[in-house]
Amino acid sequence: MKLILSSSPHILTPENTKRVMYLTLLSLLPPVAAAFYFFGLYTLVLVGVSAASCVLTEFLFLLARKKDPRACLDGSALITGVLLALTLPPSFPWWAAIIGSVFAIAIGKQIFGGLGYNTFNPALLGRAFLMAAFPVQSTTWTKPITVPPDAFTGATPLALAKFSGKLTPHLALFLGNTAGSLGETSTLLIIIGGLFLIILRYVDWRLPLSYLGTVAVLGGAFWLINPSRFPQDPLFHLMSGGLMLGAFYMITDMVTSPITKTGRVIFGIIAGVLVVLIRLFGGLPEGVMYSILLANAIRPWIDRLTMPRVFGVSKRKEASP
Repeated sequence: MKLILSSSPHILTPENTKRVMYLTLLSLLPPVAAAFYFFGLYTLVLVGVSAASCVLTEFLFLLARKKDPRACLDGSALITGVLLALTLPPSFPWWAAIIGSVFAIAIGKQIFGGLGYNTFNPALLGRAFLMAAFPVQSTTWTKPITVPPDAFTGATPLALAKFSGKLTPHLALFLGNTAGSLGETSTLLIIIGGLFLIILRYVDWRLPLSYLGTVAVLGGAFWLINPSRFPQDPLFHLMSGGLMLGAFYMITDMVTSPITKTGRVIFGIIAGVLVVLIRLFGGLPEGVMYSILLANAIRPWIDRLTMPRVFGVSKRKEASP
């Protein structure tokens, strides 16, 4: 008789990486469709170029690392490309999107060892690189097709509120009829996609709830204390910028978010506090990207602090290396 011991997991499930990734891509179709509706055909060019560049980069890195190159079709690289495109302005140059996609996969994912080993969300890391490398193109906004030319100010709702004290109507934010990145369109459709993932249990509701809840409570507190200086009410905070996209698709990344339930709540609260502080007191009108990347950096410590104690093991022994 031969006893074979294998590594975990030992529980069989019909779910696999490819199924999870492609159903997540399916949930992103409504936000992509909204971006196409509001900003036109070039939206699909950006999404397609970004997604294809991510897949090709992963394919080449897998070959170089002598891994199975077919793994580039598991859907993870496609998601990175689509999410990266959704963080870009509607007129962002396609060739720069290719550079950002290569950076996202090469530096944000493959250099750490590939899927499951990266510390930071690859799409956001690619966006941060593009923000540093192409600051003008990264902050040049175009008007939605549905907005009259004389009604376009050339600024996002967050920038208008922060620098001019002007608030965009809630309905426009909810539907997505505003300037901003491709993924800042239609809060409604992003929520529908996010709820789809929560129902499938691909997303732990604790992460978006703690993230959004913290932004609403803390942002609302500043609004109540000094509405003349901080005119952004809780609903404005929730529906403006890339917060909804970040809450359902970025902070919930299975690889870069905590593994414990308590840790996920702490993770969301920390990121939510950072969003509000950057939006209200920082030099930039938006803080979603930096809030999640900074939270990614401290995730290992959150996991360590919230890891439940193994039954029968003392705290001193558990803490020892």
